[in-house]
Amino acid sequence: YLFKYDSTHGRFKGTVEAADGCLVVNGNKIAVFSERDPKAIPWGKAGAEYVVESTGVFTTIDKASAHIEGGAKKVIISAPSADAPMFVVGVNHESYDPSFKVISNASCTTNCLAPLA
Repeated sequence: YLFKYDSTHGRFKGTVEAADGCLVVNGNKIAVFSERDPKAIPWGKAGAEYVVESTGVFTTIDKASAHIEGGAKKVIISAPSADAPMFVVGVNHESYDPSFKVISNASCTTNCLAPLA
């Protein structure tokens, strides 16, 4: 319901349904998981390469790396991190090194202000 009816963007004109443990949007299946432990999520089996960690719980390299154990290739933490390299598009994204496995994109507030920098 919340995907189809948005008070800001209006009604989604495509199709949205749940089937076989997936969210199906316009015929495209998106795997949905309900796990407390990120390493228990079968990211590799699902074909996920990049995982956005948005729980607010796994905000250090060590904790977010549990997604790598589950099969993800890279993790982007959507919150400030105590130890992960932090990048903001338009501010310092040029210094990103592809060898990094876990990074932070700072915070939602930082990203909304970055265009003003």
